Amino acid sequence: MTVAMEKPEKTQKPEPTGPAGPAAAVRRVSRRTVVAAILVVWLLLFAVLRGKDTLDLAAADLTDLHRWFNDANDSIGANRNSNPLFLYFFNEIRLVIDTLVTFVQELISQPAAGRPVPQIGWLGVVGIVGYVSWAVGNWRVALLAVAGFTFMGLQGLWQESMDTLALTLSAVFVALLFAIPLGVWAGLSDRFNRIVTPLLDFMQTMPTFVYLAPLTLFFLIGPASATIATMIYAAPPAIRITAHAIRSVPETTVEAADSLGATRRQALVKVLLPMSKRTVVMGVNQTIMAALAMVTIAALIDAPGLGKTVIQALQSLDVGTAFNAGLSIVVMAIVLDRVTTAASARAETARRSGSRFLRWRRPLLGAGAVVTAVLVYMSHTYVWAAEFPGEGGIGSSIVRAADTATTWAQDNLSGLTNSFRDALTNALLNPFQTLLTDSPWWLVGLALIGLGTVLGGWRAGITAAVCVSLLVGTGVWSDAMTTLASTVVATVLVMVLGVAFGVWMGRSLLVDRVLRPTLDAAQVMPPFVYLVPFLALFGATRFTAIVAAIVYAAPVAIKIIADGVRAVPETTVEAATSTGCNTWQIITKVQLPMARGALTLATNQGLIYVLSMVVVGGLVGAGALGYDVVAGFSQGELYGKGLAAGLAIVLLGVMFDRITQAAARRVTA
Repeated sequence: MTVAMEKPEKTQKPEPTGPAGPAAAVRRVSRRTVVAAILVVWLLLFAVLRGKDTLDLAAADLTDLHRWFNDANDSIGANRNSNPLFLYFFNEIRLVIDTLVTFVQELISQPAAGRPVPQIGWLGVVGIVGYVSWAVGNWRVALLAVAGFTFMGLQGLWQESMDTLALTLSAVFVALLFAIPLGVWAGLSDRFNRIVTPLLDFMQTMPTFVYLAPLTLFFLIGPASATIATMIYAAPPAIRITAHAIRSVPETTVEAADSLGATRRQALVKVLLPMSKRTVVMGVNQTIMAALAMVTIAALIDAPGLGKTVIQALQSLDVGTAFNAGLSIVVMAIVLDRVTTAASARAETARRSGSRFLRWRRPLLGAGAVVTAVLVYMSHTYVWAAEFPGEGGIGSSIVRAADTATTWAQDNLSGLTNSFRDALTNALLNPFQTLLTDSPWWLVGLALIGLGTVLGGWRAGITAAVCVSLLVGTGVWSDAMTTLASTVVATVLVMVLGVAFGVWMGRSLLVDRVLRPTLDAAQVMPPFVYLVPFLALFGATRFTAIVAAIVYAAPVAIKIIADGVRAVPETTVEAATSTGCNTWQIITKVQLPMARGALTLATNQGLIYVLSMVVVGGLVGAGALGYDVVAGFSQGELYGKGLAAGLAIVLLGVMFDRITQAAARRVTA
C-alpha cells in the first residue's frame, strides 16, 4: 500500500512555467481557435472597411502589366521571322511538330496530297484499332474498340474524331520520347528525383487553361501549339509513374543482378524495365487520358477536332450539338483507357486464365494482321471504304433527343433548378464572394497568409505571402477573388459529398464494388463534357461552372476518403464497438479522426480539380479569370490581360496546393 501511494507522487510533474509551457498550451487550444480568431477579426474589419482598396478593374480596362504583355506579343510577332531565337529554335520546333501532326492527320483524318481522302480510310482505321486492341489486350477490348470507333462515325463525327485522335497520338508520342527516359533517370537517381519532383508538382497543379496563352506567344495559334501544350501537360504522369515503377523493383533483385556481374545498362534493360513494365504502361494510360483532356481544351487555340465542335456549341448554347460531340469524346476516352489498362494487365491475366487457346495466340495474331492489312488496302483504294457511309443519322437523333430533353428540363424543372441555384447562391456563394471582393486587398492578403501559416506552417505562409503579392501585381485581383470564392464554395460541397460517399464506400465492400466503376468512368471524361448537361439545367451562369466542378472533382475526393476509412485497423473499430459505440460514434470518433490525412489529401485534390473546372466554366458565363483567359484568345487587345489571368490561376493553384499539402503532412505526422 505504501508503494502504491508513493508511485503517483513520483510520477506527478509540475506544470511547466518556462517558454515550453505557453507553447504547449497554445498547441492544446488547437489551430481551430486561431483560425476562428483570424476569421472573426477579418469579419470585424470588413464591416468597417467594406468597399475600400478592392483593386476592382472593369472588363475592358488594362493595367501597365497588361499593356506590356500586349507590346511584347506585338514585338514578338513583328520579329518572329528575323530574331535568331525564333528562326533557329522556336520556329524549328513548331515546324517539326507541325510536320508530325500533318503527317498523322493525312494518314487518318485529312485529305492527303493529290487525294480527296486520307491515306487510311475509316475501314482501315477500325481494322487497325481492333487488331491493336486485341494484340495488346483481349477480344473483349477489341470488340469495345471497334464498336466505339464505329459509333463515332455513326454520330457523323468521324473526321472530327480522327483529328482529335491524330493530335492526341502525336502529343503522346512526343511526350513519351522525353517522359520515359526522364522517369527512368528519376527512378535511378535520388538527386535528379529531388530536382524534378517539385517541377512535376507545379506542372500538375497548373490548370489546363494556363498552358495555352504562353505557348501561343512563342508557337502561334494552331495545331502545333496545341500539340506542344498537350505534350507538356501530359508528360508529368508518365515521368512520375515510371520513376515510381523503377524504384518499386525489390532491392534484392537488383543486388542479385549485380552479384552476377551485370552492368548498370544490363540491369536496367534486363531487370528493372521488364519488372516495371506493367506500372510503366499505367503511366502511358495516364498520359493518354491527360492528352485527350488537353487536346479538347486546346481547341481554344485553333486545335481541330471534337473540342472545337464542343466550344462552338457551348458559345452558342447549342446543347444538342455539344452533347453529341461530348459523347464522342467520352467514347474515345473510354476506348483508349480500356485498351491501355488491358495492355498493362494482359500478361498476368493470360497466366491466370490458363486458357488452352493461348498456344494459338501467335497464329491467330498473324491471321489477324493479314486481315487488317487487307482492310487498310481497301480503305486506301476504294472511296466507299475510305469515307464513312451514311450522313450521321444516329448523331442527328442524339442532337434532337438532347435538345428535346433540354427543352423539357427547362420547361418542367426550371422552378426546382432555379430554386436550388438561388438558394445556394444567396446563402453561400454571394456572401463569401462579397467578403472576398469587397474587403480591402491587404486585409484579404493578411487573412490568407495567416490561414496558410496556421494550417500549413511557416513555409506555407511564405508561399501564400509570395502568391498574394504576385496576385496584386497581375492587376486582376478582383477577378481572382471571384474565382477563389467559387472554388472554395465548390470545394466545401465536394468534401461534403466526399465524406458522405467515401465513408459509405469505406465501410461497405458491396457499395465500393458498385460505386467505384462509376467513379473511375467519371474520372476518364475530359472537363468540357461536364459542362454540357448542367448548361441545359442551369443556363449560362457561374453556378453551371460550380456544379460541373463539384461533379468533376467529387470522384477523386470520394475515392481518397474511402481508402482512408478502409485503412483504419479493424482491431480499433472492434475495440470501439466492444465499448458500446454505435455506428455514428464509430464514424465520427474513430474512423474519420484516424483518416484525417486522407481527408486533407482529398481537400488538396478537390481544390485543384475544382479550380481547373471553375476556370473552364468561363466558357459558359462563369466570368472572372476564366473569362479573361478566353477573351485574351478571341480579342487581341485583351491578350495581355488574359496572360495575366493565366498567371493568377497558377498562383491560386500553387497557394492552394502548398497549404493543403503542408496541412496533410502535419496532420499525418
